[in-house]
Amino acid sequence: MAETKGLPMTQTRDPEAVQREIAELKALESLPLPSRTLGYLKRTGPGLLQSAMTLGAGSAVASVVAGASFGYQLLWVQPVAMLLGIFMLGALGNVVLSRGERPYYSFGRQIHPIVPLLWALATIASSVIWHFPQYGLAAGAARDLAEMAGLTVSQTAADGKTGMTPTGYAVSFGIGFLILGLNIFTTWNYGGRTRGTKIYEWFLRCTIAAVIIAFALVVVFTGVKWSEFFRGLFGFYLPSDQKGIETVLGAIGAAVGINMTFLYGYSLLAKGWGEHHKTLSRWDLVMSMFLPFVIATSLIIIAMANTVYDPSLGNTVRDNLKPLDAAKALVPVMGDNFGRIVFDLGFIAMTCGAVSAHMVVCGFTMCELLGLEYTVWRYRIFTLTPAIGLLGVVTTTPLWLPVAASAIAFTMLPIAYITFLVMNNKRSYLGESVGSGWRRASVNVVLAVAVVMSVVGASIQINNRVVKPIRDWLSPPAAVAPK
Repeated sequence: MAETKGLPMTQTRDPEAVQREIAELKALESLPLPSRTLGYLKRTGPGLLQSAMTLGAGSAVASVVAGASFGYQLLWVQPVAMLLGIFMLGALGNVVLSRGERPYYSFGRQIHPIVPLLWALATIASSVIWHFPQYGLAAGAARDLAEMAGLTVSQTAADGKTGMTPTGYAVSFGIGFLILGLNIFTTWNYGGRTRGTKIYEWFLRCTIAAVIIAFALVVVFTGVKWSEFFRGLFGFYLPSDQKGIETVLGAIGAAVGINMTFLYGYSLLAKGWGEHHKTLSRWDLVMSMFLPFVIATSLIIIAMANTVYDPSLGNTVRDNLKPLDAAKALVPVMGDNFGRIVFDLGFIAMTCGAVSAHMVVCGFTMCELLGLEYTVWRYRIFTLTPAIGLLGVVTTTPLWLPVAASAIAFTMLPIAYITFLVMNNKRSYLGESVGSGWRRASVNVVLAVAVVMSVVGASIQINNRVVKPIRDWLSPPAAVAPK
């Protein structure tokens, strides 16, 4: 089935250029580590999309809560969570690069047709619903910046309810349309020629760098308690209460979103990578996904540990703390509004990268889901699928939308992980690419752990995001005792 191989956007690549690239990759393997690292770093790409997608509003909230609730003690959680994630994506990459076939078709033929269908539906649903909080965080940060500039963006009515002023709406929609317009330009470039892909990848590098620099500035200003840092990174502290344990296990099991798993295989094919790019793909996952994610989330945790965490309160999960509350908390520590401004800009950069990655994955997924031949303009039109999330600048989604999306996405994630594990060991499909010996055995152990943690994490997330909201919605309001 030749039509399932690769992506049309890469089928016109110059064969001579491809051979030169393969020769360069082979030459890199014999170079000293510093030269090899630099050589691979120049050729990264798919991992950038994964990094941009995972460094969004969800990561911001999780990191703020972790640092504000437990100080430095949960620094180990995000590295462990993402390590399991890159092993699983590495398994998917081995399957895709070994055969060059689009996973939507190979999974349907090798496992069952229902698997890719649910995979695609979960990807679209989660990308659309999780688009709203990205715009919401960006708008909140923009309104906070506007307040510091002396503009009135909110007001309290006579009934005590707080609402936005016309200026608040203007600022909110202004940042929303700015982010959407910027991302239409960059994501539409990604769907075109090689030069467009490079433009998009540099856009992601810049947004990720902006995130890291912003939060690094705050940490440099507030300092690092190095003994607590190393204890938090290697101490593997686990909270003693149920809510704290659920926070840790939920983060480990759900660090990689279902839409990230769909995006990765297609971003490999969009780069024109194949069998000879396997080593590069592993370096790419470490340098472009693991390191940026761990650095950015660790910096947020450290900043919150230095400014908001109060040891006298004990290790209590402060899940009511919002990222913008964290930004305002920096004012007494850093003086004036410098830290608050830097944090706000960092949050805006985070959401900008996540929005673009959501758009790209929808461009690929909709073509496969509808069975349409890939064209540049179809991809571009479908990237606009989650654009309704722009309304998140002034509103939240109805209860049933995130509940439904969470039910689909978190149920599908363990199924996707099991599929990757099975496909990575399917010798009838991959041949010798399944590996052998102790390396294959050790990789499979890690993949099995990742599957187990995805089941645990998904169970916790479904309970918190689906079962509890439905139970609260169905429960009658408590009767008020007469005075």
